[in-house]
Amino acid sequence: MPPIYLDYQATTPLAPEARAAMEPWLGEKFGNPHSPHRMGREAKAAVELARDHVASCLGWAGGSIVFTSGATEAANLAIKGAAWAAPAERRKIVTLATEHACVLDTVLWLGRNGFEAVVLLVGNDGLVDLDTVREAVDERTALVAAMLVNNEIGVIQPVAEIGRIARDAGAPFLCDAVQGLARVELPQADLIAVSAHKLFGPKGIGALWVRDGIALEPLMHGGAQEAGIRSGTLSPALCAGFGAAAALAETRRHEDAAHVDALWRRATDKLSGWAINGSTECRYRGNINACFEGLDAARLIADVRGVAFSAGSACASGSGRPSHVLKAIGLSDAQARGSIRLGFGRYTTEEELETALDLILEAAERQRAFA
Repeated sequence: MPPIYLDYQATTPLAPEARAAMEPWLGEKFGNPHSPHRMGREAKAAVELARDHVASCLGWAGGSIVFTSGATEAANLAIKGAAWAAPAERRKIVTLATEHACVLDTVLWLGRNGFEAVVLLVGNDGLVDLDTVREAVDERTALVAAMLVNNEIGVIQPVAEIGRIARDAGAPFLCDAVQGLARVELPQADLIAVSAHKLFGPKGIGALWVRDGIALEPLMHGGAQEAGIRSGTLSPALCAGFGAAAALAETRRHEDAAHVDALWRRATDKLSGWAINGSTECRYRGNINACFEGLDAARLIADVRGVAFSAGSACASGSGRPSHVLKAIGLSDAQARGSIRLGFGRYTTEEELETALDLILEAAERQRAFA
C-alpha cells in the first residue's frame, strides 16, 4: 500500500486529465513541433494550445509564454537574461534571503561575476519589510526578484508592493509564482516563473512569462525556438500535459481553495502543541511548516513509513544543513532540525490527513518519551 502523500510542495500528483492529454504525443503523434510537415504542424498546434492554457491560467493579457525545462531554467533565464541585457549603469540585483535556491544561487553567482548581489533579510514571520526594499532598490538596480508563496514555509510575500517599488525605480520585477499559480492572486510583474509539476502537471517543463518590451539575453544559443531567447526542441507531450493541468487548475481554483482550507483547519487543530513557522495569516494554507520542541525531523520521517512528508525543500534534502529559510526567520539549528513540512491539496482526503497526522503525532511522542 502506498504511503499517504503529504509533500505537495515537492511535487503534486499528476492529474488524470494531464496524463490523458499527454498520451497521444507519446505514441503515434511523435512529430517535431518545429517541422513544417503535417505531423510537425499538428504537434505545433498542441504546443500553442498549451501555451494559451498556461497564459489564461496566469491571467495576464499580452506578453509571451516561453516554455522551459522547469522553473529553475525559467528563473535562470529571467535573472541572468535581465542582468546581461541591462544598461551598464544598472548592476545591482535585489532579492530576499528566503528565496528558492534557483533564484538565490543565481543572484549570488552574478554577485561573483560583475554584479552587486543584495539579499534582503526577512522578519520572524518570513515577510520582508517594504521600507527595506525601498532602501535597496534604486536607479542602479537591474532586477528585483521575490517569491509569491514560499516553498518551505508557505508565507505569501507582499509581491504587488515589491513590484511597484521595482517599477518606480525603472527595474524589472521577477516573481517566482511556482507555488502560487492558480492558488494565490498573481501580482503585476515583468517576469513570472512557473512549473508544471507543482500544478498537477508533468515534471520536466516550466515556463517564463515575459512582459512585452522586456529584453532578455538567452542562456543557450541554437535554434532560438522560443521567442528568440530559448533554444531547443519542445516536447509536445510535456507541453500538452502542462496546458491541461493549467486549464484544470483554472476551472477548479475555488473548489481547490475551499478543500485546502478545510484540510488546514483540521491539521492545525491536531497540531495544537506545535509552533507554526512563519506567518499564519499571510500564507498559503496548503503548506504547514511546524516545529516540535526536541524533535529530530529526519528520524521522524524515517520512523513514519506510512506517510510521505519532508523537513523542507526537496532541492536541499541531501545537504545535511539546516534550512536556509528557517534560519532566515530566526530559528536555531535545533529548531530547524525539529521542523517538518506537510503539504496537501486536491487529491488529499480528510480521512487520509487524519490518519497521517495520528501516525506523525504518535511517533513524535515516542521520540520525546525516549529522549
